[in-house]
Amino acid sequence: MNSISRVGLLSAAGLLITGGTVAGPAMAAEVPAADPKPVDPKPPQTAPPEPAPASPAPAHPPPTEPRGGGKRVLDHDYQRQRNSYYCAPAATRIALSTQGKTASQNEIADKLGTTKAGTKSADDTTRVLNEMTGGGYETTEIDGSTARREQVEELREDVVEAVDAERGVVANITGTAADTRGNWRSYEGGHYLTIIGYRNGGKSVKIADPYSPDEHYWMRGKKVASWIAERGYSS
Repeated sequence: MNSISRVGLLSAAGLLITGGTVAGPAMAAEVPAADPKPVDPKPPQTAPPEPAPASPAPAHPPPTEPRGGGKRVLDHDYQRQRNSYYCAPAATRIALSTQGKTASQNEIADKLGTTKAGTKSADDTTRVLNEMTGGGYETTEIDGSTARREQVEELREDVVEAVDAERGVVANITGTAADTRGNWRSYEGGHYLTIIGYRNGGKSVKIADPYSPDEHYWMRGKKVASWIAERGYSS
């Protein structure tokens, strides 16, 4: 907000003091009084200039940026998964690092119950994230083979809320989807990855992928929601 300094001008009108002669004692003969010396009328004062009219207020004030607008990416410690079935431990570890928590993939794998067959579901990542951070995570399932509009919107809101609270989101996905650069990402056997940011109010999300050779990429939230379909995410 701009501060407006108002300076007041103080003007003082001078007083004209006229002096007269004090008459002596009264005489027997009346002495006619002298005509008073005419006094020039006070010169007219110049009226101060009228202040410039204030700029009219806009009919509609500029909108403020809504919560979740713009772009936000969390600080995190990226680490590739140690083997082919450690995607959930690695993704959970990345999410924990957004809150300053450190743990080894082996330690997290033990807590998740990860085996060579992988990690069962997002319920496990939610449980371990809450256990290691003190709570705040919930599991959301996306039923059906493709995410419905309301499920896409729910994911967007959940990602914005979690990232604004400095919580990485762990998603259990399956199938093939293209990122914003047109690169296809295929995990037909299932995979876990971490959402660590958003832009455009959550319409696009940034992914830290513990298996991908380029580690990070952006993807439209609608595509991510359908990538999660038939599975779930921890946010």
